[in-house]
Amino acid sequence: MALEMTVGGGPGAPGRFLRRFPWNLAAPALAIAALGAWNLASASRTAQSPVWVAQLWFMGAGVVLALAVSLLDDRTWLRMAHVFYGVVIVLLLVVLLKGRWVMGARRWLAIGPVSFQPSELAKIAVALSLARWFHMDAEKHEGSYGLARLAAPIGLTLLPVILILREPDLGTALVVLAIGATVILFAGVRWQAAAALLGTVAVAVVLVLPHLKPYQRKRIEAFLHPEGDALGAGYHATQSMIAVGSGQGTGKGWGQGTQTALRFLPEQHTDFIFSVWAEEHGFLGCLLLIGLYLALVSAGLSIAGNARDRFGHLLAAGITGMIFWQAAINMAMVVGMLPVVGVPLPLMSYGGSAVIATFLGLGLLANVAVRRFVN
Repeated sequence: MALEMTVGGGPGAPGRFLRRFPWNLAAPALAIAALGAWNLASASRTAQSPVWVAQLWFMGAGVVLALAVSLLDDRTWLRMAHVFYGVVIVLLLVVLLKGRWVMGARRWLAIGPVSFQPSELAKIAVALSLARWFHMDAEKHEGSYGLARLAAPIGLTLLPVILILREPDLGTALVVLAIGATVILFAGVRWQAAAALLGTVAVAVVLVLPHLKPYQRKRIEAFLHPEGDALGAGYHATQSMIAVGSGQGTGKGWGQGTQTALRFLPEQHTDFIFSVWAEEHGFLGCLLLIGLYLALVSAGLSIAGNARDRFGHLLAAGITGMIFWQAAINMAMVVGMLPVVGVPLPLMSYGGSAVIATFLGLGLLANVAVRRFVN
């Protein structure tokens, strides 16, 4: 598995690589990461251990990983996509058997002093595996996909979703499902098949609701009636909306958020990091951050549209979907538009597994972007 610049060898290769590198992708990503570390420094200023320092280490490792991934021969990812998927499935099974319990869920694997969440890698694995499946299938069949031909990609998506739901981790399972749906739709699906899939999802939701954990049902009830239990199941959503609203137009300023300082805001350095940002930087700060995410997603869609082959096109669409869906769900969650399901905000929320997975995805996007210049 050779490490090589995908723009070709020769003494001018580094220069060509830098000229062809997708800086329109890297610039918003690095800007969000920098704002994320700065915001975490405020969110954790009252904590004994400032998590922003650890986040900087995660981000540094992520940048190195993204650069390495962007330099790899892209054919390696095509060949190894199913292997990566298989390894992630095995890790998800190991989590269910020997994973570490944290806050009532078994989501973590510990290898020596290092703990990580394999479910974060499942997001990348589904995008890679589906992109490879549709790429290989296009060599055998032509035309759009009906429901029968979608059995394999649906199965590749649902297997990790089911395993993640068993941990349980509803938020990550929904994101993985959304990534799979994004790749399938970009692959070209007949409208009848798309309608059938939506109907199947609706039926599945109805069937799953009675089997949700008690805390998950309470979160849905709190979303529908947040005032009914503002000190119980609705506490997270209520405090988050107070923080967002109190930021008003320009915010209270860095380190001046009262919801953050007095620790009324729950999980303020992870799932509710956007609430910290909104309280301290206000509506204008939120517009800035949303604009950066839109620039990042726009760059990803541009890479998908200009990809040289079907594998790169669908892989870029899946990774872009991963970033978009996580950002959209998280922001909608903290302002009360969706139930609290525990989805991190990419490059803003604290967490090594999520940061590394995001930078891995960005490296794959850069790889697809650079490869389109290769003969």
